[in-house]
Amino acid sequence: MSASHRPSRLADFFESYTKDLTADDLQRLFTRDTRDAYKFFTRHRDADAMQRLPWHRRFVAEVRILFLAFSMKLSPARRVVFGGALLLAVVGLFNLFRGIGLIEILRLPFIGAVGVPGPLFQRGTWSLFVAFALMNLLVLLEVADRLSLKNDLEIARDIQQAMLPSGLYSAPGVETVGMSRPANTVGGDFYDILPLADGRLVVTLGDVAGKGSPAALLMALLLAMLRTLVDEQLEPAPLITRLNVQVCRHAPGTRFITLFYGVFDPATGSLTYVSAGHMPPLLVRGDGSCVRLTDGGISLGMFEHSTYTTGHVTIGPQDLFAVYSDGITEAEDPRGVPFDEIGLETALKASVRDSLSDIGAAVVRAVEHHTDERKFADDLTILLLRRCTIPAPAGV
Repeated sequence: MSASHRPSRLADFFESYTKDLTADDLQRLFTRDTRDAYKFFTRHRDADAMQRLPWHRRFVAEVRILFLAFSMKLSPARRVVFGGALLLAVVGLFNLFRGIGLIEILRLPFIGAVGVPGPLFQRGTWSLFVAFALMNLLVLLEVADRLSLKNDLEIARDIQQAMLPSGLYSAPGVETVGMSRPANTVGGDFYDILPLADGRLVVTLGDVAGKGSPAALLMALLLAMLRTLVDEQLEPAPLITRLNVQVCRHAPGTRFITLFYGVFDPATGSLTYVSAGHMPPLLVRGDGSCVRLTDGGISLGMFEHSTYTTGHVTIGPQDLFAVYSDGITEAEDPRGVPFDEIGLETALKASVRDSLSDIGAAVVRAVEHHTDERKFADDLTILLLRRCTIPAPAGV
């Protein structure tokens, strides 16, 4: 390639690298953004006490507060690496130090160099120092942005958790409980327990493809649409058919949702259900046998004209019914072996006589033990239902 082409390629790279950059962006970076990040990390300091300090002591105190406030927001490992990097930078400056002398600040005609007393370093040291300071400024700004976003996500998590039933639901002839552990701050799994006016109970559990904020937003939309359709007193298959149409119309085309929807009658033990592409729920019988429920159709949001079939099963007083998300069965150990349905079935049978809350906690512990992790790669949700004996009326 000729040398004449090199400046052109360099100019093209510089133009693409600085695309959309404006002078206002740079000014905002060193003024408003930097000021906001500083206020974010030092928002708990005593401003009045700082003002009473002499300027030199106030400067040292401000730097110390900022350093601790920033570094303590990092994880322990990252905190140690950051502190080590600062220590190495200080050691490097000492190695480049040449003594005290006049630092040239300008050169005048006939007079020569004009300088001020200060530390002298090897040539190029100040460039390295400024570059190091700018890199730390960018890290500071990025961490401040991420922590602000994390605070917003934690609020979103609280709102999301408030949308789900909490604790054990108990009514004559039935008790049920659900629990969910998102892989990130918010997740795409959900469950719901809705009593109907005729004494029956709706139990449902869904899993939005993906995780994090996009899945959580779609989960909230789906839950709202589902509860609206439940109020119309539709039977399971027509309800899921209409729900699928709404998901196809309002959800992104790249997203789909698996859903189990069941209506349980405590008086008879009858469960009428539809499984829209969801993991087969497990019904652990009192005699130790296990039934998998598969009737339904494909996942929601794939085809607008999908149809769904209704399944029926009877739950006995000693039976345990479990609906779960694939975060449980697909959780892998360090060798890549999944927890699988066998692991879930084993965990359920081992604690089948315990309370429902204890059974759910036992399943989560079993998954943690299998993966050797407390942070899961996918959202983890389980909904448990047990049929209870309805007490006879007094005097009978």
